[in-house]
Amino acid sequence: MGYIVYFQVVQSRDIIRSSYNARQDSYADRVVRGDIVDRNGNVLAHSEVQADGSEVREYPYGSLFAHVVGYSDQGKAGLESEMNFELLTSNAFFLEKLRNEFQDQKNTGDTVVTTLDVELQQAASDALGGNKGAVVVMEPDTGKILAMVSKPDFDPGAVSANWEALNSDPNSALLNRATQGQYAPGSAFKLVTALEYMRENPSYDSYSYTCTGAIEQDGTTIRCYNGHVHGTVNFRDSLAYSCNASFCNIGLSLDISSFRNTAEDLLFNSSLPSVLPYSKSSFALDESGSTADRMMTAMGQGETQVSPYHMALITSAIANGGVLMEPYLVDSVTNYTGTEIDKNTPEEFQTLMTSQEAAALKDYMTSVVQYGTASALSGQSYTAAGKTGTAEYSSDKEKDHSWFVGMSNVDNPDLVISVIIESADGAARAVDVAKQVFDSYYY
Repeated sequence: MGYIVYFQVVQSRDIIRSSYNARQDSYADRVVRGDIVDRNGNVLAHSEVQADGSEVREYPYGSLFAHVVGYSDQGKAGLESEMNFELLTSNAFFLEKLRNEFQDQKNTGDTVVTTLDVELQQAASDALGGNKGAVVVMEPDTGKILAMVSKPDFDPGAVSANWEALNSDPNSALLNRATQGQYAPGSAFKLVTALEYMRENPSYDSYSYTCTGAIEQDGTTIRCYNGHVHGTVNFRDSLAYSCNASFCNIGLSLDISSFRNTAEDLLFNSSLPSVLPYSKSSFALDESGSTADRMMTAMGQGETQVSPYHMALITSAIANGGVLMEPYLVDSVTNYTGTEIDKNTPEEFQTLMTSQEAAALKDYMTSVVQYGTASALSGQSYTAAGKTGTAEYSSDKEKDHSWFVGMSNVDNPDLVISVIIESADGAARAVDVAKQVFDSYYY
């Protein structure tokens, strides 16, 4: 009897949601699937009942929310899958449900109110344009995910009709690049390297290095972007200018075991808090690493792999005084008339760094905007801080991904953003995508 109670209270919803449960949609015999809406009530998914009683799932914004809201035919994905139980549960007024029972009519399923914002989602999608990549926008002090874009995308209302083409698509349109994409972080990872150097060297402000445009050690030569000579730089300048030579020099001085611990403090090689399916990030450097491995890892190359979502979480912790809030996509569940059934509230997930460390990193990220590689964000009505990144992904040195992670309203951050543009190759910049999203929020 104890197990039956436990099953009903704890396990039943997970089993009903599971895509392996052949009977997960049995509730649909009695309930019209509920709506999914954004935080302002805009309908993102709705079931239209046809004259013959059949239901058609409609997505008013087309492909805009394809990966995060997902689809509900040919299996389920996104919030359509994760919130399947709630969408097929009706908390309509009991007399209405009783009447429907006698009239052999279906009840209306509950409404999932998300944290998503149509305007920010549209801004992120427009800014990314036709490029492959992803954008994640969060509130660092609450953990609410306001936008999640992955491209290429697809029509969630026509997944069944296009199933074969989608599955054979060489561009992997079904893949949610925001949470499941795995990329070399490039210079965005220098935030992690900087944190480790700060931890090992309390006098990090006295750091100095003379950049000649390249660094050579044990037969390995690594150059700064476009061979730029930065001259004598301190710790702040090294991050602001994203000086590869300086960070390789820093990497050679680090204790590898401690470096690995810091990366794992920031959730590399471990589970991430996420409602949606995701890929774990990887920090592979260990004591057997060569000189080249050390230098490449310190500058965000080598075997390090990370998702845009994970980089958003790290940046959120920096913006929020070192504390990562539990990220979430569902604000509440209501019945179809709007009566609240369940409500999510902000909760701390984990402290990733001290408040002093977070403040220092935020300060250095401000310099990146003020006079460094993200100067496109300077001079706005809002303040911004961040870190750009260029990640090589091929032996062809011309093939690069473009990264940006950052925050707006630095003293009391409103938004955190993580952007990657695949194969940017100098033609598109992630920092420009971030600027368009920030502009849409403030103007």
